[in-house]
Amino acid sequence: MQEIYATQIQKYQEKIKDTLHSFTKQKEFYKKEVMQAMEYSILSPGKRIRPILAIEFCKMCGGDYENFYEIVCCIELIHCFSLIHDDLPCMDDDDYRRGMPSCHKKFGEAEALLAGDALNTLPFEIIANEYKIGKISAEIAIKLIGEISNAAGINGMIGGQAFDMYSLKMKHFDVQNLNLLHELKTCRLLETACAMGCILANADDKKIEEAKAFGKKLGYAFQIVDDILDVEGSFDDLGKPIGSDKENGKITYVSMVGLDKAKDAARHQTLEALKILEGFDNNELMVDLTLDLLNRKK
Repeated sequence: MQEIYATQIQKYQEKIKDTLHSFTKQKEFYKKEVMQAMEYSILSPGKRIRPILAIEFCKMCGGDYENFYEIVCCIELIHCFSLIHDDLPCMDDDDYRRGMPSCHKKFGEAEALLAGDALNTLPFEIIANEYKIGKISAEIAIKLIGEISNAAGINGMIGGQAFDMYSLKMKHFDVQNLNLLHELKTCRLLETACAMGCILANADDKKIEEAKAFGKKLGYAFQIVDDILDVEGSFDDLGKPIGSDKENGKITYVSMVGLDKAKDAARHQTLEALKILEGFDNNELMVDLTLDLLNRKK
């Protein structure tokens, strides 16, 4: 990544981290442990890709992104909730996340479950409060809530998690099934992050749909690269065990089409995403970030 964009990304990440921390600073005695578990998860090392996408699309559509950090962080809260629950013994049973013990390994299963539940509902409280204090209109609040709830729920990410478990029972699982799994489990939150930025900038429906189309392509590429890194990566880079997909019998792009074709697919999806970005002004950082995500090592 070019230094000028890396510096800007770092500024975004620092402001996002400060904003996330502000959500868990007040810890009354009866909810202290759950909030510590929430804080542990949302402040753990991470790329913060989803709120950065929201910021950049807001910026590219002419919006005042500096005024909306609390709102763009809502998509990160949803993402973190999904990671906590994904790692639980009843799901993927992962002991590590981002190089640190998983939330349930650090705080216990009950606290981790409640922390995930709390992070799943907090975004809607934040958006409602932003409307109450006059930062956004009721129309924008409704649009944001509609996008987030649909992307996170049974028709989106949670549906993808259900399909992921169900896929282990399927006798015939083809590339179409795999694409649907990735679309639900990975793409939908990225699509919504991009759409949120456009909505906050009062962009028209056409721009919102273009942003979501970009998020979908980026999501496919992101997940395929994840599958590749599960084979070629290292624990030091990824912060979690390598080869867990194969060990758990999960079907991935690599297991289905092989490493070389998986890499080709990731490049193809990235190029398609870059074509969509051509329709947005001031897209230089997003172009650089999109390429960087294709070539990432973690």
